[in-house]
Amino acid sequence: MNKKELQHIATNYIFILPAVTLFALFWAYPFLKLFQLSVFEWDGIVPWDQAVFVGLEHFKNIFIHDSAWWQSMRQAGIITLIALIFQNALALLLALACDKGIRAARMYRMIYFLPPVLAGIVAGLIWNWIYDGNYGLLNYWLTRIGLGHFARAWLSDKNTALISVAIIHCWRGFGWSFIILLAGLQVIPRELYEAAKVDGANAWDSFKRVTMPLMVPVFVIVIILTILGTMQVYDIIVATTRGGPYFHTEVPITRILAALTGSSRFGYASALGIIFGLILFVVSMVLIKASQLVKQE
Repeated sequence: MNKKELQHIATNYIFILPAVTLFALFWAYPFLKLFQLSVFEWDGIVPWDQAVFVGLEHFKNIFIHDSAWWQSMRQAGIITLIALIFQNALALLLALACDKGIRAARMYRMIYFLPPVLAGIVAGLIWNWIYDGNYGLLNYWLTRIGLGHFARAWLSDKNTALISVAIIHCWRGFGWSFIILLAGLQVIPRELYEAAKVDGANAWDSFKRVTMPLMVPVFVIVIILTILGTMQVYDIIVATTRGGPYFHTEVPITRILAALTGSSRFGYASALGIIFGLILFVVSMVLIKASQLVKQE
């Protein structure tokens, strides 16, 4: 390798050095530090050299003794399932409507994308007012239409709090799914629909035989983003229930932060974060693999 080639290689590395440095400082180092913390018992106050090495004890306790953690996983799973079904179904219907060129489609696109632009705290505060047990808009209209017996403090009732939070999350999140699905629909060649129509296919046949197969990669992206986003929901919980009533709306992120800031168990919180990240990673990989099998068929 001559001097000119070495200079060329060195120049290339110099160009990527800032990005590599930022990656190492803000991702690689914290990630490695997380694994280090997970095998120690440390409260974040005493000097690090006084931290107690516990090995895999934190992971053992999580799997065997921490029922509250698995309850938070189950509750986040319920919110995610609701989002996967109702949020994405609504987003797909609206995307199909806008893709067909309904009147004022551009205005609808803007309106549908407004909720995701709102901060989660703001969305939570808006819905706090809607769900309020005494002066809430929902109870007011239920009473006006003769269904006042259904009125309640929606976010304080353990039977309705989780569903109420899930509705807020779906309302705020469906705009992202709508934009992605609409983008996927608009890249499907119109000639395919025209050919299907010539062959005698009705709207359902065109959807089943043209739209669905070509949208599989987009559906996978939407599903993965929905799962990752919903399982990590936090701001809406903080703005509405703070995990209550009686921990019925606690989710993994609130449990991790409770261990970190509430109990000052930095090692245990790190172990929770690792398990949570691995679960999301495995789910994502399974979905990607399943989508590849579907495409091959």
